[in-house]
Amino acid sequence: MNSNVNEVERIKARSNFLRGSLETSLSDNITGALAPDDAQISKFHGFYEQDDRDQRDERHDQMLEPYYSLMLRARLPGGVCTPQQWLRLDEIGRTLANGTLRLTTRQTFQYHGVIKQNIKAVIQGINRVMIDSIGGCGDVNRNVLCNPNPAVSELHQIVHGWAKRISEHLLPRTQAYHEIWLDGEKLAGGEEHEPIYGSTYLPRKFKTAIAVPPDNDVDLYANDLGFIAIAKAGHLQGFNVTAGGGMGATHGDTTTYPRLADELGFVKPEQMLAVAEAVVTVQRDHGNRADRRHARLKYTIEKMGVEQFRNEVARRAGVNFAPSLPVSFTSQGDRYGWLEGTDGQRHLTLYIESGRVVDRPKQKLMTGLREIAGIHQGDFRITPNQNLIVAKVQVQQQEEIEAIAKEHGLLSEGISSIRKQSLACVALPTCPQAMAEAERLLPGLLDKVETMAEQHGIGDTDCVIRITGCPNGCARPYLAELGLVGKGPGHYDLYLGGNGKGTRLNKRYRENLSETAVLETIDQLFEQYAAERKPSERLGDFTIRSGLVTEVKQPARDFHE
Repeated sequence: MNSNVNEVERIKARSNFLRGSLETSLSDNITGALAPDDAQISKFHGFYEQDDRDQRDERHDQMLEPYYSLMLRARLPGGVCTPQQWLRLDEIGRTLANGTLRLTTRQTFQYHGVIKQNIKAVIQGINRVMIDSIGGCGDVNRNVLCNPNPAVSELHQIVHGWAKRISEHLLPRTQAYHEIWLDGEKLAGGEEHEPIYGSTYLPRKFKTAIAVPPDNDVDLYANDLGFIAIAKAGHLQGFNVTAGGGMGATHGDTTTYPRLADELGFVKPEQMLAVAEAVVTVQRDHGNRADRRHARLKYTIEKMGVEQFRNEVARRAGVNFAPSLPVSFTSQGDRYGWLEGTDGQRHLTLYIESGRVVDRPKQKLMTGLREIAGIHQGDFRITPNQNLIVAKVQVQQQEEIEAIAKEHGLLSEGISSIRKQSLACVALPTCPQAMAEAERLLPGLLDKVETMAEQHGIGDTDCVIRITGCPNGCARPYLAELGLVGKGPGHYDLYLGGNGKGTRLNKRYRENLSETAVLETIDQLFEQYAAERKPSERLGDFTIRSGLVTEVKQPARDFHE
């Protein structure tokens, strides 16, 4: 191995195709933690080691190790699952995790608070309903996003099928997952190999999404690889291909930045898998394995240049890219309430704040969804905005399902547009990267923001607000009209300038604001927006037109300017 690689590359190389010493770590009852190498390898199996940071100081004072637990993230292409699968997910969350399910911005679910002794039971439990966590995390292609739009039912079914094909095609081929978690037979004789990934997999995580215009709820341009479905009279013609998007950055390092993907061109559906594999292998061979902060595909493309990258992908895939076809995106949010699909079936989009499915005193979300799953005959679709669609509802069940949803506080009635467009990552107390609160801050912060909006006469404004506890970008804050990125305990950088369509980056407006200063700044912003905005002008567009921030056109040059 090249000596100029980071330690994670060395860990992958000596892991024997992701086996490491995970079985030994799991059987060690002296500690709740995994061995350091295994804590890296476990990500490829779908889970992260975490500890409860709220308890760190107290446990340290008591001379106890941190309160370790595991977060498991499943692979669920396009976020679609059956009611029977949902019931099993619910049961596992209540019995083997912390009593919740969390719907993620990657259209899947996470379990939090799983102790080490229970992780195998969790993985085997989801496997019984044909769900796995292979590649839920780690330096491989992760859960494939797919526009869940229920209004174009037949097209969604076709496009979702392609999302599943991509997910399966780009899966790691190692048998380690089946050996360790599902008691599969160990490989006997011969040498295992990874035809797509190689023995050290990718330099960094890799994300793929499929969008169906005019909806950009998947934030397509934030993904390493994207496919924009091109349909004519409801029939799929092919895909515009994009590559090189990514949200992460590092505070204080101007060589890191979020980036929107570039367009490579148009391909037919039958060329899709070859193109996806080619993009992955170019990143495998040309990505930065020395510095993980610069290891995403976006930096590879910046280094190679879009034209050279496109040509290399075309050569490896054996395709000729046709020019991209015109597309127009109009929103990046969900459409709440009931919709009737082209097939006559009904679809109900429910609001799940921060994606946290849990029973609270006034909202029994977990119980309500369990009751719906008990009678529903269609499917569930997790949205990239952490909400849930009860899809393919028969007309005769519509009234009963709505009654259950209303009784348990699942409907979006009476919820402001600002709140419905918001996202937050998990952050504290479990995420080890978090510098500040996000999910726990969001409800109270939005209460105050909604009040200010009403006071300034803009209570009906449709503004995308996103909060993350660190700059890694899990809730895609750099595509928000108003983004807050954790800088330290109780402090945030404030970003402005997204366009509500997911096609323009925002830019830092104020740095290292306290929570009080954040609210004061937003209040001043709303006052100016209310007084000076043009008819139908979005907040993000206003902030650029008024000169509060300048538009980011070339991130490497403009984002930190």
